[in-house]
Amino acid sequence: MTQLRWGTPDALRRLLCEVVSWKSMTLTEGERKFSFKVTAKLKELTYFRENPDYLRLHDTDFGRCFVTALYKHPDATETIVLISHFDTVNTEEYGDLQEYAHLPEELTKLLHSRADELPEEARQDLLSGEFLFGRGTMDMKMGLVMHMGLIEKATVEHWPINLILLTVPDEEVNSSGMRAAVQKLIELKEKHQLTYKLFLNGEPVFTQEPGDRNYYVYSGSIGKIMPAALFYGKETHVGEPLSGITAPYIASFLTQRMEWSMALQETDKGEETPLPVTLQQKDLRLEYSAQTPYRSSALYNVFLMKRNAEEIMNIFEKVAQSAAHACNKAYKEICKERNVSPVGEVRVLRYEELEKHAIRKFGADFVADIKDLVQKKAEWDDREKSIRIADSLIINCQELTPAIVLLYAPPYYPAVNSSEDKLVAECIEYVKQQGFEKFGLPVNQVHYFNGISDLSYVNYQDAGDGWIVFKENTPVWGSSYSIPFDEMTQLQAPVLNVGPFGKDAHKRTERLHIKSAFEEVPALVEGMVKMLAKKHLMVSGATR
Repeated sequence: MTQLRWGTPDALRRLLCEVVSWKSMTLTEGERKFSFKVTAKLKELTYFRENPDYLRLHDTDFGRCFVTALYKHPDATETIVLISHFDTVNTEEYGDLQEYAHLPEELTKLLHSRADELPEEARQDLLSGEFLFGRGTMDMKMGLVMHMGLIEKATVEHWPINLILLTVPDEEVNSSGMRAAVQKLIELKEKHQLTYKLFLNGEPVFTQEPGDRNYYVYSGSIGKIMPAALFYGKETHVGEPLSGITAPYIASFLTQRMEWSMALQETDKGEETPLPVTLQQKDLRLEYSAQTPYRSSALYNVFLMKRNAEEIMNIFEKVAQSAAHACNKAYKEICKERNVSPVGEVRVLRYEELEKHAIRKFGADFVADIKDLVQKKAEWDDREKSIRIADSLIINCQELTPAIVLLYAPPYYPAVNSSEDKLVAECIEYVKQQGFEKFGLPVNQVHYFNGISDLSYVNYQDAGDGWIVFKENTPVWGSSYSIPFDEMTQLQAPVLNVGPFGKDAHKRTERLHIKSAFEEVPALVEGMVKMLAKKHLMVSGATR
């Protein structure tokens, strides 16, 4: 029997610390290099030295790559896809300990001399000796490390099932890696005649409330969409304020109605989405002047369970129409009181209406040139570009103003749920039973992983054309951002998330529960996969 490199808790811990030390903050050089490092690590396994074509790097964008590692049993078609991401958020919040943020063992030791500076729960966890601190330990390099250990065992023990390890960049910003990987998963499926049975993510388990030590498995992943608005008023000198109408004044009516809007909250299977919140609101001018601010924008975060982009836009439009009505009423009353004529009524229009109007007025080439000009601004991200395209169009179509222009800004994560799937139910029951019997671990099912995950881009179920509304109202669609909706419908297999327990993702106190990460969860996931492989053996009669 070949000696396992990562077959013990201590070996997994050493591997995690090495992988965490490879800094990979989103959109940095470290993220670009990471895929090459993890590929080199996987090449240490005999199986991939003997089957080099089964371990590949694939281009994402900006020099970033995602990695696929295929373990293929000669008699199996049924396949589990193991999904992880390797990018992390930045580390400024670590202050003078920033150089240790990617060195878990060293950071954890150093924190003991500063335990009194930590929040109480983090201090207690540190002193307990049960947690390992550091950026990426929890979110989510342990998930990747667990999958690396799993695929090594499968290759050595010749499990009668196929596994694809898929690890991607850029989950934390736009999920560019996973969106790019969709087509490659289809190609692998066709090339090797695979049958995808399960998309298994390893995102970490979050506490449901302070002090919670229950373990959770997730049979779905919450969706996220970002309705945005461009507010275009009428400019004037500050000395003549009622000769115009400011964009912040218009925006205030919509933002108050969007923030914590019950109309945009969903409930499903006894769980509910967090309420909508404003992620950004700002003036579009780049300089100060005595001219009133007449162009501003806002981004609103909305979580999803059952709704699609079309349904959200319809609700957003109704909220915006209510806001415009209230704004117009209040504005007219002020004008009447001051005996001045209003400069116009605020209207509501979707971005698709604005673009069609601009094409009728100037031609399609004019609109394309505006988009190209905005796309050349490398310093702007997709959210800024979306707003600026709409802004550039309405500056040239001021006959439509004052107005609220409704649009979508990236990213969009469709919700996905497999709670009703029989195979998922069997997997969850296995983890519940084995978790309690082997480790005394109380395991509960959560229907929607609320941390957002790359599972959103598989098992797409929208039966209608709900995504078309997203496409038509996303100004950067087809240039710097797109979602392979048609291809996603070809990846029809249930989803499940089983990952290690940790706390404080994206905080300086991010930490991983040692026993959960290196003993409990790897054993439960291994047993679950072997259970599925055994079922395959019984059904197909395959032999090792």
